[in-house]
Amino acid sequence: MKGKETLLFFLIVAVIAGAVFVATNGVSLGAFELKSAGEMLNLGLDIEGGVVVVYEAKTEETGTDLERTMEQTKQVIGKRVNELGLTEPIITLQGENRIRIELPGVENPEDAIDVIGQTALLQFVLVTGDLPAMEGMDIAAIEYEPILTGTNVADAFVSQGQYNEPVVSLKFDAIGKELFFEGTSKAIDNPEKKGQIAIVLDQEIISAPYTEIVISDGEAYIQGSFTFDSANELALLIRGGALPVELEEIQTSVIGPTLGIDSLNSAINAALVGLALLVVYMLIYYRIPGFIATIALGLYGLIVIYAMIGFNATLTLPGVAGIVLSLGMAVDANVIIFERLKEEIHTGKSLRASINSGFHRGMRTIIDSNVTTFIAAIILFAFGEGPIKGFAVTLMIGIVSSMFTAVVVTKSLLKLSLGFSDRKKHYGSRG
Repeated sequence: MKGKETLLFFLIVAVIAGAVFVATNGVSLGAFELKSAGEMLNLGLDIEGGVVVVYEAKTEETGTDLERTMEQTKQVIGKRVNELGLTEPIITLQGENRIRIELPGVENPEDAIDVIGQTALLQFVLVTGDLPAMEGMDIAAIEYEPILTGTNVADAFVSQGQYNEPVVSLKFDAIGKELFFEGTSKAIDNPEKKGQIAIVLDQEIISAPYTEIVISDGEAYIQGSFTFDSANELALLIRGGALPVELEEIQTSVIGPTLGIDSLNSAINAALVGLALLVVYMLIYYRIPGFIATIALGLYGLIVIYAMIGFNATLTLPGVAGIVLSLGMAVDANVIIFERLKEEIHTGKSLRASINSGFHRGMRTIIDSNVTTFIAAIILFAFGEGPIKGFAVTLMIGIVSSMFTAVVVTKSLLKLSLGFSDRKKHYGSRG
């Protein structure tokens, strides 16, 4: 039995050590290649470099009207940012009339700012060629005839159709009413009595409904396989193009990638030095439990990093701080358990009984400290913005990982270690 425990112990240690090596360096075996964890992580603006722009809306609107206008503007800007091909853009509303845009990895900040600041161009066009329009197509791919622009749309909102399904309702101003009447008249002026009118935002077709009637009252609706969310999104885009708000650039910060990487490297080097000193201390003072804690901390790091990769989270410098803080909590949990273990050994109990009792006595303290910190992280995530959210996310992931490694992994490895050493002095006994 002891031989099997010993074999299993060293097998687990070897697997964790191998996984740490692969995560750190990556591996390449012929056609198979696994990137290192660092290459798979999304890096935040403060590490990768990029640009932060804060705009202020110049409008007299207040209350719910202002909220709606700002949400429309955010939707249009989000679409523009996505067209730039950037990864992990962060667009948030600040206060009542400001929008903050973070663009990691931007190589030409001026071009990005120019694209974001353009006024949205919304068009309704009559499809005249043989190729039908489809959502997501570039307008250059089809033949069309302009009908009206977004300035002629008075409102767009979600309502219910004949069978209570969500539809997007449109209302045009006086000029738009006449133009849409003419457009729908042309649309059905064919043997099929049916025509397609495409809605185009910034040269991209966002909807392509058909009409079989002439619309003369200045009101129309778009019917399709909508959910409420998808219908609301389309209405927001149409309103955003129809009701553009003037944006004034009030702050621009450009962060070079060299500065960001240097900051990350400094943080990592400081963490490695501290971790190395911690490992040496744990090995000298706690012996076998200290070695086991070191292995558990390696697994903790793997879980945190790959959890962030799996959640597609972005690593920022505040996020690194969250990881370091949760690492400290993982170490603290191990210290509490090992001190309880030493006390139990000192009372004369067997090693196995001391391990069970030490974990049982230490769990209440560990759970209390981790739960209260986790609640604080949830509050930070709920009410914070930008870097604060990044800190909260890594802290929450780190706390869950530290609880798992300190309680489950460390306890299991301690029991397995009894297969090759049952001498109390190897477990930091006082006696």
